[in-house]
Amino acid sequence: MSGFTLTPVETKPLSFTLPMVGAAGAFAGLFVGTAHGSGLMGIVIGAIALMALSLIALRVLGLGMEKTTRMGMIVLFIVVGWLVAGLPGLVLGALSGWFFSWFIFWIGEGRYRANLAPYLTSGQVLWHYTFRVICGTIFVFLITPILVVMPLSFNAQDFFTFTPEMLRFDPAGYSLKHYEDFFTSTGWQQALRNSLAIAPMATVLSVGFGTLAAIGLSQPHVPFRRAIMAILISPMIVPLIISAAGMYFFYSRVGLQGTYMGVVLAHAALGIPFVIITVTATLVGFDRSLTRAAANMGADPLTTFFRVQMPLILPGVISGGLFAFITSFDEVVVVLFVGSANQQTLPWRMFTGLREQISPTILAVATILVVISICLLTTLEYLRRRSERLRGLSPG
Repeated sequence: MSGFTLTPVETKPLSFTLPMVGAAGAFAGLFVGTAHGSGLMGIVIGAIALMALSLIALRVLGLGMEKTTRMGMIVLFIVVGWLVAGLPGLVLGALSGWFFSWFIFWIGEGRYRANLAPYLTSGQVLWHYTFRVICGTIFVFLITPILVVMPLSFNAQDFFTFTPEMLRFDPAGYSLKHYEDFFTSTGWQQALRNSLAIAPMATVLSVGFGTLAAIGLSQPHVPFRRAIMAILISPMIVPLIISAAGMYFFYSRVGLQGTYMGVVLAHAALGIPFVIITVTATLVGFDRSLTRAAANMGADPLTTFFRVQMPLILPGVISGGLFAFITSFDEVVVVLFVGSANQQTLPWRMFTGLREQISPTILAVATILVVISICLLTTLEYLRRRSERLRGLSPG
């Protein structure tokens, strides 16, 4: 249990509740009004409508009828959404009704303080929720482009915009033809094979060199280890276009320009910093007495590494490898400089496709890459938590 008791719920005066609910309604009305040609009208209608609903819910019907009131508000929003925008409006209306019916009682009954320390001032409570709103807004800003691309990949037409059929949720407006084009096109499949040939090899090199570098630099007796670490992670700091240009001039002199090995080495150089950072973070909680105990038992350094040290740092190694793989698989700038037409990767083909011909197949490819990235990031999170449990930084 925490060291404080929960603040009892208390009904807030309308002088506080109505402005807060009205501000939320105005914010939502801004988007609805803008979509229908008048943002100012949407702000006014949204604020007045939400304040009226909160007055009825809190003072006329009261807390005793909360469930019935909330259900009635959801139905009201559904009906209004259907009348304004049809089926899409119905879906948005249901979501909006659920949120605002909860928000009105959450504000009006003072429930926002229920899980906070009772000694917090009004300003601290305001900052507590303002900070979360800011974080949520940034998250929505970052994730919205991805959420827009994914449904567009199912467009039945060769457009990069939502068609009227898609907005009506008409099945005729959706199709898998762009995915079919990706899996049947010779050019796209060749680009996929190139990416799958380059990224794993670059990942193996990144993991090998990065893990050895992290273990070596974790030793306190290594001279100039801070300077060496700064040099090794510099590909993460230096602008990618500068690194690509430097690799181009260097590779053209040593004969690696336009070769498979040249692209692999370039991507490995970009992935090594991620491996070094993740493995170094794992080694922070590593008990070095284990390696000394293994040496006292007669184990040679190689056996000690694979039987004692490697199992404990393996989550960090795998995490770094996944980061290196994502970096190589999604990279386009360096491969444009050091690769040739024979090494055209999937991101390279997407880039040239956007520049030379607008093909909606790019949206299907982008959706596939997003799904792959989500799976890899989920794996990374699982490995991070497992690593913390193994090092005793979190409960099992």
